[in-house]
Amino acid sequence: MNIENDDLNQDESDLYEHYNFVADKGQQPLRVDKFLMNFIENASRNKIQAAAKAGSIYVNGKPVKSNYKVKPFDEIRVMMAHPPYEFLLVPEDIPLDIVYEDDQLLVVNKPAGMVVHPGHGNYSGTLINALTFHFDNLPTNSNERPGLVHRIDKDTSGLLVVAKTELAMTHLAKQFFDKTSERQYVALVWGNVENEEGTIEGNIGRHPKNRLQNTVFDGDQADKGKDAVTHYKVIERLGYVTLVACKLETGRTHQIRVHMKHIGHTLFNDARYGGDKILKGTTFTKYKQFVENCFKVLPRQGLHAKTLGFVHPVSGEWLTFSSELPNDMHMCIEKWRQYAKHQST
Repeated sequence: MNIENDDLNQDESDLYEHYNFVADKGQQPLRVDKFLMNFIENASRNKIQAAAKAGSIYVNGKPVKSNYKVKPFDEIRVMMAHPPYEFLLVPEDIPLDIVYEDDQLLVVNKPAGMVVHPGHGNYSGTLINALTFHFDNLPTNSNERPGLVHRIDKDTSGLLVVAKTELAMTHLAKQFFDKTSERQYVALVWGNVENEEGTIEGNIGRHPKNRLQNTVFDGDQADKGKDAVTHYKVIERLGYVTLVACKLETGRTHQIRVHMKHIGHTLFNDARYGGDKILKGTTFTKYKQFVENCFKVLPRQGLHAKTLGFVHPVSGEWLTFSSELPNDMHMCIEKWRQYAKHQST
């Protein structure tokens, strides 16, 4: 969140909306700066307070100070004198690992750590910045994101299909919407997964208390969120962790991360969902040191988009692509393999 001096004393009609939140009906009184910290990624309290001081935080249409107490149904908007940076797309000469390309589409193997599209806190170095440098006139989707048919999280590695024509964009987007595309991931999760295979069903939506997380709504809240279905199958049991294949039937934000946590198997080193702590194992110092070393080898959630399949928009041919596990995941799995072997002898 960058605060410009020319935000001061601006009429609201001259400003651009960067964020918009409506407080839930059960919202307890909470300072607006603390409230926004729960909602906005990569925003420090100092930056939020500076935004309030500059007159950029509006509640129900009026600028407020950082000590304003948010109440149920308040509409909180962060307004700036410049448009959101994700609309100021700058092409960047970033190398791409292109697995396949023709005149309609390309399939890219995205490294972990690369953001797919610009957003708050990530305005450069993204896959979209790279695509717009390497390709002219990419079609845009409903969110004005050139070539993008689907996305994977920043710290997830693996395959993405990118449309190069309007025809390909429409055709591929429909396949993802109709759930006829095929996406299979490899995940390293905490714990010994009980069943050899299974299906996780549960609506996914924003976590009511931590807006940077998603959660599964069930029981009397089962009508909230969006339907989500994940099929999983155990690949290898490694003692206190398990390697599983996850096949997506739907494509919700953080779906595998949320669904696996829901059944008690948080992804290994998934900081956002608590997987960066020792969730299974012993209390021995030696074991703790071993896990810390695994975290260093794999400094992100253990998730890789391994297989991608879809019908080619022009030829009608079914195409399937597969990518090898990246080195960080491979090394971490090998460490657990050796540990599990040592424990069993």
